[in-house]
Amino acid sequence: MIKSNGKSNGKPDQLLAWMDGLADETRLRLLNLLERHELGVVELCDILQLPQSTVSRHLKVLSDENWVRNRRLATTRFYRMILDELDPAARKLWLLAREQTGHWATLQQDELRLQRRLRDREIDSAEFFAGAAAEWDRLRTELYGDDFTTAALLALLPRDLVVADLGCGSGAVMQLLAPHVKQVIGIDNSPAMLKAARKRLTDAPNADVRKGDLQSLPLADATCDAALLLLALTYVAQPQPVLREMHRILRAGGKAIIVDLLPHDREDFRRQMGQISSGFSSEIMNELLTSAGFTDPRSVSLPPGTDAKGPALLLATASKT
Repeated sequence: MIKSNGKSNGKPDQLLAWMDGLADETRLRLLNLLERHELGVVELCDILQLPQSTVSRHLKVLSDENWVRNRRLATTRFYRMILDELDPAARKLWLLAREQTGHWATLQQDELRLQRRLRDREIDSAEFFAGAAAEWDRLRTELYGDDFTTAALLALLPRDLVVADLGCGSGAVMQLLAPHVKQVIGIDNSPAMLKAARKRLTDAPNADVRKGDLQSLPLADATCDAALLLLALTYVAQPQPVLREMHRILRAGGKAIIVDLLPHDREDFRRQMGQISSGFSSEIMNELLTSAGFTDPRSVSLPPGTDAKGPALLLATASKT
């Protein structure tokens, strides 16, 4: 990159070029990543969830204006922004842009995907040296699949549990739980979903599928040991009554488990999925759980799955004392 002596020739051309470089959401996202890590095009496409043609086009703009440098390694080109090598004026513009976008939900989504990619790098490196151990993992999956791991973990559950799956959908989670607990009760208000769930659970006599609203559950007080709310809370206008109902049906010592979306800016995704909310931060979720009467709320961000195309998720747990 070219350093200047910090003096201006009185013309705004360079300033306008720098401002143009920052006047795009995708380029802001790229610089936010490349300031901290050197990343390849394929990695950037995965993190930003954008096609390679789009990412490459924006990288060319940033390269032409000296925002980033790049190097080629084999068939891959890696990019990085070196803050100290920027023109002093450009550096000031970037620091201002970084400050103003610090709470941008999209950057938080990018960060989660970045961390997953960095972990993938570590795994790749470990597998290179693992030799036989890595071969065994591959062979085990080829011979036996991966379902036995889920079955083994579910077998840890106490056999006398009564579990409520709120917003059970087509009953996939109920089908997994049924062989391992005393009873699993699914609640949903969609006739189509309920029909699919009943068909799926024909061979599970301890699975009970009921029609009901999440704000007025067809369950008596203190009748469940655990309650699940998986990818359902973003579909309700008022989360608080739903969480209060969840609290009501749990016995003392019962546990609430919630998985839902982290905040995101993908309005097209929200409309496509028919969701009312665009997700919940850890802080907001913990506040909602506490307000509903739960104790010890804990929320953690879940890294996106390798092939996941939707926003990143949040896992929250809490107890009823």
